[in-house]
Amino acid sequence: MYSFQYHAPTSLAEANTLFAQADDPIYIAGGMTLIPSMKQRLAQPSDVIDLAAVDELRGVTVNPDSVVVGALTTHNQVAEHQALGSVLPVLAKVAAGIGDNQVRNRGTLGGSLANSDPAADYPAAVVALGATFVTNQRRIHADEFFVDLFETALSPNEIILRVEFPVPQRAAYAKFANQASGYAVVGVLVADFGDSIRVGVTGAGPCAFRACGMEQLLQADFSAGALANSDVPNAGFNSDLHASADYRAHLVRVMGQRAVQKLLEVTL
Repeated sequence: MYSFQYHAPTSLAEANTLFAQADDPIYIAGGMTLIPSMKQRLAQPSDVIDLAAVDELRGVTVNPDSVVVGALTTHNQVAEHQALGSVLPVLAKVAAGIGDNQVRNRGTLGGSLANSDPAADYPAAVVALGATFVTNQRRIHADEFFVDLFETALSPNEIILRVEFPVPQRAAYAKFANQASGYAVVGVLVADFGDSIRVGVTGAGPCAFRACGMEQLLQADFSAGALANSDVPNAGFNSDLHASADYRAHLVRVMGQRAVQKLLEVTL
């Protein structure tokens, strides 16, 4: 690693000031992606601004029809939060399946989403649940947040404060995980809001997206069988040593069916 300036602000105002004064700054949350990237010199910021001491970015608020999660809330805190698990169990289950226990103790919801890793789990959840990102500058709906590989709608100095999740009638997530890392080769989350169905997909393409074709099929016939012959175009899908684009398209269909089957077996 190379030399850089480290800062540990205790408020958002201080963090914003530090960012504005630095040459090439970057914010750090849990550091699960940034630290390895810096070790490999894929990222070389002049200043690292650690948000860990900004307490206003932490915490979970559970309401009957919504759940609000602070950006610095760790994966384990989401997974183990009893009230959240009662109202929005699918989000707790998504969090519980991220990486290993060490990663879940350090990694944060906001850090994962801001990174927009194509194989991360949370993006499928925020897309399928129609979540809203609240930043220090504005509100961004999940449908507009993920732009491309490691690219989001956030501006360089924008910080996610919290994410607001509407509570569906029921929802389920199915993931085909990489056996070594736990990352999603493909993950599909299906959410039933009564008057609408939303399907979020991660792992298949450069970033998370809604499977609108699958949504239409499920709106007409909410069953795993409805997706058996669904058309999943693989144009632009990832193709690597873990899975080809064709296989990922197949997995989108299969994981969608499994998520629907799970959803039909439980009541949210």
